[in-house]
Amino acid sequence: MTVPAAFEFYPGTAPLLISMPHSGTYVPSDLLARFTESARQVPDTDWHIPRLYECAQKLGASVLVATYSRFVVDQNRPPDNASLYPGQSVTGLCPLDTFGDEPIYQPGQEPDEREIAQRRETIWLPYHQKLEEELMRLLALHGRVVLWDAHSIRSVVPRFFEGRLPDLNFGTANGESCDPALSERLMKTASANKDYSSVLNGRFKGGYITRHYGRPEQNIHAVQLEMAQCCYMEEQWPFEYKEEAARNIQPLIEALLRDALAFATES
Repeated sequence: MTVPAAFEFYPGTAPLLISMPHSGTYVPSDLLARFTESARQVPDTDWHIPRLYECAQKLGASVLVATYSRFVVDQNRPPDNASLYPGQSVTGLCPLDTFGDEPIYQPGQEPDEREIAQRRETIWLPYHQKLEEELMRLLALHGRVVLWDAHSIRSVVPRFFEGRLPDLNFGTANGESCDPALSERLMKTASANKDYSSVLNGRFKGGYITRHYGRPEQNIHAVQLEMAQCCYMEEQWPFEYKEEAARNIQPLIEALLRDALAFATES
C-alpha cells in the first residue's frame, strides 16, 4: 500500500498562505488496528475545510493541507509537546485521548517516545518545513505575507469550554502574531455579519502555527480562525457536509480572506 506524503500543497501567487493542519484523515492500517472503535472515526478532524475554503485558490492563495489525522500527529502542537494553554485541558503532539475525553488507543497500545519521535520526524517536520519554505517564498515576492490557519471544531466541547462556542473564533496570540490593523479589519467584517457570532482571542488564541510563525516585525502576520462546525456540517457521525449552510457562510470566508489579502498588499 502506498503511504501518502505528509501534506498536499497547492502553490499560489498572492501574499496569502492558508494552512489546514487538522483536515487530514489518514491513519496507517497497523496504527488504526491499535485504536479504539470510536477513535477509528477520527472524530476530532477539522472536517471538509478544503471544500469550505474552495475560494482560496481562486484568490491566488497558496494552500497547505495536512494528510494524516491529528490522532497520528498534531501539526498544530509544539515539537516538544509543551502545553499551549497551561493549566487548561489540552491534547498533545501525539494525543492519547479525544476531545470527548475518551481513549484513542486500546490498553497497552499507546505510542512510546521512540514512536512519537519517528512520527515527528517523518510527518510533523515535513509539513513545517514546507510551511516555512512557502512563507519565505511569498515574503521574498511581496515583502509582506499573511498566514491563515484554518480550523473547525464542534460547537459544544465541555472539555475545553463552557456552553456553545461562537461561530468564528479568531486567534492572534493575544495580538502578538499579527499587526492590530489586520485583526481589527477582520473583526469589523465578521461583526458586520449578524448571522454569525465572532470573538477575538477568546478560548482559542491560536495554536503552535499561529504563535510560532507569526512574526509581524518581519512582515509575517498570522491569524487562526477556529470555526464552529455547526455553521457548515453535521457535528456527529458521519460528519456530513451541509451544502446550503456552507453556501451561506462561504461568502463571509471569502470576504475575510480578501481582507487578509488587502492588508498584505498595502504599502
